[in-house]
Amino acid sequence: MDWFDADGYTWGRMFFTRGLAALYFVAFLVAFNQFRALLGTDGLLPIPEFVQAVPFRRAPSLFHLRYSDRFFAAVAAAGAVLAAATVLGVADLLPLPLTMLVWFVLWALYLSIVNVGQVWYSFGWESLLLEAGVLAMFLGNAETAPPFVMLILLRWLLFRLEFGAGLIKMRGDRCWRDLTCLYYHHETQPMPGPLSWYFHHLPRPLHKVEVAGNHVTQLVVPFGLFAPQPVAGIAAAIMIVTQLWLVTSGNFSWLNWMAIILGLSVIPDEGYRLVLPLGDPGGHEGAPAWFAACVLALAVVVVVLSYQPVRNMASGKQKMNASFNRWHFVNTYGAFGSVTRVRREVVVEGTADTTLGPDTVWKEYEFKGKPGDLRRRPRQFAPYHLRLDWLMWFAGISRDYAADWFPPLMAKLLRNDEHVVKLLRYNPFPDTPPRYVRARLFRYRFTTRAQRRATCAWWVRTPIGEYFFPAELADR
Repeated sequence: MDWFDADGYTWGRMFFTRGLAALYFVAFLVAFNQFRALLGTDGLLPIPEFVQAVPFRRAPSLFHLRYSDRFFAAVAAAGAVLAAATVLGVADLLPLPLTMLVWFVLWALYLSIVNVGQVWYSFGWESLLLEAGVLAMFLGNAETAPPFVMLILLRWLLFRLEFGAGLIKMRGDRCWRDLTCLYYHHETQPMPGPLSWYFHHLPRPLHKVEVAGNHVTQLVVPFGLFAPQPVAGIAAAIMIVTQLWLVTSGNFSWLNWMAIILGLSVIPDEGYRLVLPLGDPGGHEGAPAWFAACVLALAVVVVVLSYQPVRNMASGKQKMNASFNRWHFVNTYGAFGSVTRVRREVVVEGTADTTLGPDTVWKEYEFKGKPGDLRRRPRQFAPYHLRLDWLMWFAGISRDYAADWFPPLMAKLLRNDEHVVKLLRYNPFPDTPPRYVRARLFRYRFTTRAQRRATCAWWVRTPIGEYFFPAELADR
């Protein structure tokens, strides 16, 4: 079916599907490593309590049928193994129905995790991964050409991701309109990276150029995705370069990488051969009639479900990230509609002293990603997602963001809970739990160049006040 197949996008499909499988692998690995502390039977927000309160129809998940920590670990491990095999190309070599089944299983397993993940899984890139996962089911295997309709749907997803983010900025914080948001953003973003200090200290006129370039990339360039080649490929390349810039300046889990692999699907084979030593991928068989019917049916579903995201983008009260159905399919996206001007960090401390007083020795807990030690350079973790560290950033903005899970976190530290402690970089009480824990709020700023030379520190901080007053276990 010449009208159905797109023979000139074999490499783009391969880069997209392998990249998506790699992100699935990271997502399942994150779930496997962190769920016991965050969501397990004895976690901060236990899944068993959630599934008792929220019915299946509102949050479809395998864990409504049965939950145990061992079963969750098996689901996450199975997803990681299947994703790794897909990265290696195993799924492409299977018969077409089995290739589709592999992608369906990956989606179903991760949907099961997201739908019971509560606040730990409330990020837009979870829905983005799931939506892309549905589209991957209908991209075919190595024997079939990529369906042209599916390539358009991938572009529609990338358009909503970029254009939605651009709109939310223009409607949101005034600093996006006066081009000054990057005066603050590199310093106050949720989790700075190893180069964020340097980005922050770029000349302010260059910061304005960055913001202006971002507006062009998100509000103008996305329309080029639907133009003939080479315009569409050039538009995608601009987005890819912009996203790589964001990758180097911060830690945004797999958000930027999702945009990059979506962009890779837009570039035609001849575009890749201009810059990479790639051969001719060869011809493909025609798509079976049943497969074509499935693809067209999915396209109709996407058109119908696109009503809500389009309406949201056209609304003056645009939502930043939202799913309009329990399956996280055809969502609305956007990020950083507002930019914080001041970085507030919650610093958790403990003491072994049995009585509290002016001479009490408090020792700080260190988190893996969020700022703490002033001399510790920010690390690069993305696309790996440190969920507790990210939520600690929200906790610094408002106690309301942490009301459900922060007190249980402090209680876990008083018991040296092995699963919670594994999420930390440094536990100052490795042998015996602390007698008391507390949390204080600080304002963090990047050091100036002069301060950096004099002290070798990346941050300076000033106390704001108490965040969580000293507490001990009631049964002591």
